[in-house]
Amino acid sequence: MRVAVVAITRNGAVLGRKLREGLSGAELYVSSRYAGQAGKERVIFEPGDLKGLLVSLWNEVDGFVLIMATGIVVRMIAPLLESKQSDPAVVTMDDAGRFAISLTSGHLGGANELAERCAFICGARAVITTATDANNLPSFDMLAREQGWVIDDISRVKTLNSLLLDDAEIAVVDPGGQTRCWFHGRGRLTFHDTFAEALDSTARGFLFVTNRQLPPRSQPDCLLILRPRNLVLGIGCNRGTPADEIDEFVAIHLKRIFVSLKSVRCIATAAAKRDEAGLIAYAERYDIPLEFFESAALNRVACPSPPSEHAQAAIGANGVAEPAALLASNGGRLMLKKVKSSNVTLAVAEVIETSRK
Repeated sequence: MRVAVVAITRNGAVLGRKLREGLSGAELYVSSRYAGQAGKERVIFEPGDLKGLLVSLWNEVDGFVLIMATGIVVRMIAPLLESKQSDPAVVTMDDAGRFAISLTSGHLGGANELAERCAFICGARAVITTATDANNLPSFDMLAREQGWVIDDISRVKTLNSLLLDDAEIAVVDPGGQTRCWFHGRGRLTFHDTFAEALDSTARGFLFVTNRQLPPRSQPDCLLILRPRNLVLGIGCNRGTPADEIDEFVAIHLKRIFVSLKSVRCIATAAAKRDEAGLIAYAERYDIPLEFFESAALNRVACPSPPSEHAQAAIGANGVAEPAALLASNGGRLMLKKVKSSNVTLAVAEVIETSRK
């Protein structure tokens, strides 16, 4: 976690130095007036440049520890705030080092955890005001963060957390069982094997952990969907295939098998495609990692589709989409066997989890 520690007073500079030494990935920014109190490893800024400094760092760091009055911080960061899914964690500390206050992005951004770490380093008291934490309850957004799941609709988190605080029944469908382990008996959660069974229950809220797309008409307003990243796209393409063509082809077939792009863990392809501009652009468009496999590795994988003469001639591989998907999914199951257009081949594999958190 890259953290910017910012100090504007003499005591703040001393405190900031302690935080920089104690926080992994921290960088100290200090007003030029008090650079002498901050040690050698610091970045100096002029007092009048504080707002500009925060603006320049906002999208570059994972979190801030701002050693100054909370009111100053609120006024400066208010125009920068966009979403709890994307905003960095913001923690404020007073000049005397008595309190570490989690201000924004407490759960998803990690500000609550950052405040606790700052408090431990400085002997301060962490101030956490999120309702679930205050009531010693887990939260659904923290569940997603810990498991690496994608929240399908962030607005539904507030609804489900409110029901949790009200001790209302929440029906859960989570085939992997991580939700049951995370809540460990806290909250009034009931667990069901199927979506239909859960929707037929008397619950007031619903949590589905799934890579499946559900028909919009079957989704109540009190439904939160969390997307495990357990799908692999195996993609092969002809040289020069544009990103938009790949995007359109993939979208058509994911819709056909009713799975969500948000659950894609990686795109797998042949090593010969390391410089394929369209495929790289498509992966960057959705922030999906790429994995590359040499032809020899692809040829060791048994696949349901017959060998491809085109792939053999081009890169010496029996195929790309299916074997790459199976390799990247650690021997998972094919949800979609190879399909092809004039320029693109696609296969989709589901990762089979071998352990639970």
